[in-house]
Amino acid sequence: MPNGHDLVPPPSSLGAALIDEAREAGLLGDKTGHARFRAPRALIEAAKRETGPRPATEPGLAALTLLTRPDPVTAAMKRTRGALGPSHTLEH
Repeated sequence: MPNGHDLVPPPSSLGAALIDEAREAGLLGDKTGHARFRAPRALIEAAKRETGPRPATEPGLAALTLLTRPDPVTAAMKRTRGALGPSHTLEH
């Protein structure tokens, strides 16, 4: 029986899984743009440790893919906005 940890890809394949997700969503077409930014070396090294030996662009593509995912918390807040009603109080 799988446990909760089986649902998350191991760190070495997380970047690849995100790239596959972007590909399946049609986000990796033929045309490319250019994104360039500076980041703290420690952050870059930590990302490399998590994704394993990958092409230099993969951590950036994985990060951009994460930004395209819908935020479930925001969606839930929009869906339930005003559901408590004006007379609801947080006091006991």
